[in-house]
Amino acid sequence: MVKKDKKIKQKLLHKYRLVILNEDTFEERLAIKLTRLNVFVIISITGICLIALTTILIAFTPLREYIPGYSSTALKLRATELNYKTDSLQQVLAMNDKYLSSIKRVLEGDVATVDFNKDSIIQATKLEVDESDLYPSKEDSLLRQKVDKEDKFNLFESATTKANFVLFPPANGNISQGYNIKDKHYAVDIVVAKDTPIKATADGVVIFSEWTTETGYVIIMEHSQGLISVYKHNASLTKSQGDLVKAGEVIATAGSTGELSTGPHLHFELWSDGYPINPTNFIDFE
Repeated sequence: MVKKDKKIKQKLLHKYRLVILNEDTFEERLAIKLTRLNVFVIISITGICLIALTTILIAFTPLREYIPGYSSTALKLRATELNYKTDSLQQVLAMNDKYLSSIKRVLEGDVATVDFNKDSIIQATKLEVDESDLYPSKEDSLLRQKVDKEDKFNLFESATTKANFVLFPPANGNISQGYNIKDKHYAVDIVVAKDTPIKATADGVVIFSEWTTETGYVIIMEHSQGLISVYKHNASLTKSQGDLVKAGEVIATAGSTGELSTGPHLHFELWSDGYPINPTNFIDFE
C-alpha cells in the first residue's frame, strides 16, 4: 500500500514541460512546467468559477426568465390583474344577459299583466300616514333650503320637470289595431306606406337594434323618466345599439318584416318603469 501511495504521489507531482514552438523556425515561444496535480487544480478552479458565474447570471439578471420554471414578478402582477378583469367582465356579461333576456321577452310578447310586481304599490296604498310625519324637522328644513338654492339656477337635468317631457309621434297614420291588455297587445299598429321614415318619440339612447324572426327589424330606445319605446316590423334600421338619438330623428324605415306582420305598418310600444302603457294617451298619431 505504501509503494502504491508513493507511485500515485510521484505521478501527481511528476513534472512535465509544455513547449510552444514556431513551426517554421522551431523557435521556442513559450514553455510551461506542469504537473498532473496543477492541471487538476486549474481545471477544478475554472469549473467552479464558471458554475458561480452562471449562477449569478441566472439569479440576478433577466436571463432567468428564459429558463423553464422561473417567472418574473411583473408577469405575476400582470396575470393577477388580468384575472381580476376577467372576473369583472364575467359579472358584466351575466348582467347584460339578464337584461337582454328581459328585452327578448318584451319583443316576443311573453309578458302577462299577472307577472307584474304590484306588491310594492298595493302595500304602499295600505300604509296609513302618521300626522306626526307631516311636520318636517329642523334638519330637513335646512336641507331643503340648501337644495333649493343649489337648484335655483341649475340648467341641467336637476332643474327640469316631468311637465316639460313631450312625446312626438314616430309616424302619422290610421291605427289598425289599438292597445289591448286582454289580447296581450301592448302596442298600437299604425298603417303607413312602405319606407316611411320612423322617428324617435323622444331623446334617448338605442339599447337594441337587431333582426328578429317574428317581428323583423326591431329597434328599442331608452328615454328619461324610466320610459322605453319599441318600434317593430321595420324595413331597415338607421341607428345602432348605443347611439344617442334626438326626438324626431329618423331611426328606421317602415316595412312589413317578420312572421307576424300582415302589411306595411309600425308596431309601436311604450313602457314606463317596466309596465306597458297606452301610447294614444300621450301621442296623437293622426
